[in-house]
Amino acid sequence: MGLGFGLNLLLLLAMVATNLLSFYHLLSISTTSPTTPSDPSPPVPDHLLRQLSTIRATINHLTRLHPLSPPSTTSSTSKSPPSDLLLHSLLLPIATACHDHPDLLHRFMNYTPFSPCPSLPPSLPESLILRGCHPLPRRRCFSRTPPSSPPSLPSDPFPSTLPDSSVLWSSYDSSSSCKSFSCLNPSLGFDMRSESSRFLKSSDLDLSVPQFLKIAAGLSSPIRLGLDVGGGTGTFAAQMKRLGNVTVVSTTMNLGAPYSEAVAVRGLVPLHMPLQQRFPVADGTMDLVRCGHAVNRWIPVPALEFLMYDADRLLRGGGFLWIDHFFCKGGDLEKVYAPMIGRLGYKKLKWASANKTDASGLKNGDVYLTALLQKPALK
Repeated sequence: MGLGFGLNLLLLLAMVATNLLSFYHLLSISTTSPTTPSDPSPPVPDHLLRQLSTIRATINHLTRLHPLSPPSTTSSTSKSPPSDLLLHSLLLPIATACHDHPDLLHRFMNYTPFSPCPSLPPSLPESLILRGCHPLPRRRCFSRTPPSSPPSLPSDPFPSTLPDSSVLWSSYDSSSSCKSFSCLNPSLGFDMRSESSRFLKSSDLDLSVPQFLKIAAGLSSPIRLGLDVGGGTGTFAAQMKRLGNVTVVSTTMNLGAPYSEAVAVRGLVPLHMPLQQRFPVADGTMDLVRCGHAVNRWIPVPALEFLMYDADRLLRGGGFLWIDHFFCKGGDLEKVYAPMIGRLGYKKLKWASANKTDASGLKNGDVYLTALLQKPALK
């Protein structure tokens, strides 16, 4: 109650100040200007405009956090902000984009503090994240957990099956009859039998994990830690762990399927985050950053360039940037993306392109690019 009273008092003071400034402006006009209607009004002083602009900005900010009550005829249908949303906004900043989607934000923050969190579909927080509302506001409720967890992490990150009990299937599409890893589309990366053979074969376009480890060893560049951007179910991280004892963290999003849960039950680490955000990793700590299928031409060029330079921030001198099957229009590769990558100043260890021959690739004239680049050691 004290919080609401304080906000209302601030609004009242801001509106009183606005009225006083307006009255001052009208009074100055009446005392200094002729009464002839045809005379033009004098310009508003700059300092007065700045004060009015500041007051308006303050009112706009406060009304985002605590909207003014609508007229009594519609008050029954108004929606006040959840109390914990107001409290969090006073303690920590909330991403500006969160205010652009108040309905989604209010649904996410509408809960009873110190009680179990309401059951929400993963699409709700992910809809906010993908719209720039990230990081999400913290909540003071108890997260729901799966009925059971594996007694231990698997010694092999390619188990014969993934345990269904590690997922809250009710959180996903309630209209779907699929409540098991086994009924998910195998092409999404949930079939461990087919996943166990990925990243093992090399070709003109494909770079395998064994080939990469051999290249790194030949350059006397140890591979200990890595980040897989858009790691899906974590198969690349699993192969790096099995073949090179390398710890790789995978960025994930649960877009319609339990990708993060699949990564975790394989004994790997999922980072639930969108591609447009700064990677939560310290500078110069990674030996490898791999950009997989999620990093492609659908990312706006400026955003992609920021992503590349954030990957550079993570890499130590002598570390590797692996761009794996990046696809784009054939003409854009040489005009846009090759110059962008070239500006990093990395040494090219592999640079191969080929036509993308599926239906979408043929329709759009797409090509694939696979590149392995080494960051120079800066002094």
